[in-house]
Parts: sequence; C-alpha cells; structure tokens
Amino acid sequence: MTRDEILKAPSMPAFSPSYPHGPYRFMRREYLIITYETDPEALRAALPEPLEPAPGNLAFYEWMKMPDSSGFGDYEESGSAIVASYRGEPCNYSVQMYLDDEPPITAGREIWGFPKKYGVPRLKVTKDTLTGTLHYDDERVAMGTMTYKHRSLEDQLDKVREGIGQLNVNLKLIPDVDGGVKVAQLVGYRLQDIRVHGAWEGDARLHLIPHVNCRVADLPVRRIVRARHQIVDFTLPYGHVLHDYLA
Repeated sequence: MTRDEILKAPSMPAFSPSYPHGPYRFMRREYLIITYETDPEALRAALPEPLEPAPGNLAFYEWMKMPDSSGFGDYEESGSAIVASYRGEPCNYSVQMYLDDEPPITAGREIWGFPKKYGVPRLKVTKDTLTGTLHYDDERVAMGTMTYKHRSLEDQLDKVREGIGQLNVNLKLIPDVDGGVKVAQLVGYRLQDIRVHGAWEGDARLHLIPHVNCRVADLPVRRIVRARHQIVDFTLPYGHVLHDYLA
C-alpha cells in the first residue's frame, strides 16, 4: 500500500474502510423529540465551556430511525442533547447518543465528535402511540411515548425546516498514542438540503432510568415542554472547529 493510497483511504481499517467519504445523505429520517426542563446544575455540568445554557434549562431526548443512509445503511439511534448558545447564537449540544450500527458510530466519533456508544434504540408506532425505547446491556434505560399525529404542523413546515438547519455542536476528544489529548475541540455543523415530509406535535411522556454506563437519567425530567414527530431528508456535511481547547 503506497503513501497516496493510504492518504486516499476514507477511514480505518484502510484495507476495508468502516465508512466512505462524505457528505452523507439521509432519506425519510424519522424523529421523536421530547423537550423538557431539567435540573440546572446537572445541565451546567454536562455543557462544556464556552457554551451557555438557553433560558429555561432545556434539554431534549430523541429517537431517530434511519432507513436509508448513504454509507451507513439502515439503523436507529437515541440520545440526549441540551438547548444552548455559542457566542449568542442558538445551538443544540449533543450530550450522549446510542445506536446499533458500527459505521455511523465510528464515523460520528472520528469526524464530528458525536458522543456515540453502542445501544439498542427502537422507534415504532404501537397502536395509537408513537413509542421510543432504548436498551443498554439488555436493560431498558429510556422510554418515550407521544400521541400519534394529533396536531399537524403542515402550515409550519418552513419553520420546522429552519429549526432543523440551525447550528449543532459536539465535543470532539481524541487521545494521542501516549495517552495524552491529541484533539479537544468544539465542532459545529449544519444540516443541508433539508426536505420536511411531515411534522406533528402532541402530548408526550418520558421515562429515564439510572444506569452507570448509559447516563441518560443524569439530565432528569422536571417538566415536559413539548414533543415533535417529524420525517425529513437532509445531507450531513463535514463540520468546522468552533473552539480549540489546545490552542
């Protein structure tokens, strides 16, 4: 394998890459997003500087079903995030994510710094209820339920699209070969080429169970604020560095 061949490889292992070069297109990606008020001290402990919490101490827990993802295939994902701001600009900060497919776990961590671990999330319609669950090490650690398509947002799809396109932020940490820190960055990205097939709001409940290695309950639920079900297409582009902790 020549130097040029090595440098052209999209990912490890170079002989059989885990994922191809991006950008990556997602078709009919389905979401259940439950936004809630949480404990301000727990929120601040999970949010890295220089990000600031948005008013209201808001976090959200989401399930995502990806039936058609270029380079990654068909998989599901679940995790928590914080509603925040970066230098006055609204953003969403990813706290933890759990999914059941190796390529997007590897790519997410290596490229953008997504905080991904292996878990078994599921999103489905059970009779009249949109239902999300997450199992970690065979234990259920999260369940979210929402009324199914009770309030359509058909007349607000432009607003939904704007929200999907806002700034998202991850904390990217990569160790060096000596165990020190090689990369410590806040990475920003914005989804592109967004098409909203449908969006709905409704009543919801969220149950998070404490687990030492899947700490979704560390941002406890104080009050449900809103819930949304949406189906969208978009492109995930490469990101950019917002803040370098080693600079």
